[in-house]
Amino acid sequence: MRKFGIIGYPLAQSASPAFFNGKFADEGIDARYIPFEIESIEELPRILEENPELCGFNVTIPYKIDVMRYLESMSDEAREIDAVNVVKVTHDADGKPHLTGHNSDVIGFTRSLKPLVECKHSKALILGTGGVSKAVACSLRRLGIEFLYVSRKAGTGAIAYSDITKEIMESHTLIVNCTPLGMTGHGVDLCPDIPYPMLSGRHLLYDVVYNPEETLFLRKGAEQGAATKSGYEMWYLQALASWEIWNGN
Repeated sequence: MRKFGIIGYPLAQSASPAFFNGKFADEGIDARYIPFEIESIEELPRILEENPELCGFNVTIPYKIDVMRYLESMSDEAREIDAVNVVKVTHDADGKPHLTGHNSDVIGFTRSLKPLVECKHSKALILGTGGVSKAVACSLRRLGIEFLYVSRKAGTGAIAYSDITKEIMESHTLIVNCTPLGMTGHGVDLCPDIPYPMLSGRHLLYDVVYNPEETLFLRKGAEQGAATKSGYEMWYLQALASWEIWNGN
């Protein structure tokens, strides 16, 4: 039996085990998908040693960047984004695992967002500067949308939340939350500190968080008349892309 899985911490909010194990049962695939909740990325070698049947795994918060130091190779897309959320595991003649990093976030986000933004949004705010924000930035570049990073502290290429002005809000009508705020296990009563009263019906708020499906970020946007989109479709599309990666040549 082949094994697949996901590494991250915490993993209580992850829908991946139920999705993939349901897929395996429905399609008669002899495989299992296992959640590996690890408090440190240094536990990865142990997981590989204890699970020689592991053919691939997803990577979620907080290891999308840290996992890269364990990889033998990376796809061009993952290298461009500088973050990995899919790892394909192969073995050499001696049984030693060979890890190849990929990124399916950009696939899922682009396919989910594209129908919503064509000819409607030319500038975006990306809230957060972690691994998923880089995939979102890659997608926005491909869609021809300018973007500005927003972080807790201003830095190279990013402004602080306190630097968001009325003019910035009026011109950046697409706002993408790439932080875990609002996620189950990370404080469902929390949301990014943007000036919500400045939102209008011209804005689209996209949350990469998918559990819960309506976060406080989206709810506060809807209260101001903004369009909203949860991260569930993005998650579903990137999950399908993960399966294609694990089973490709």
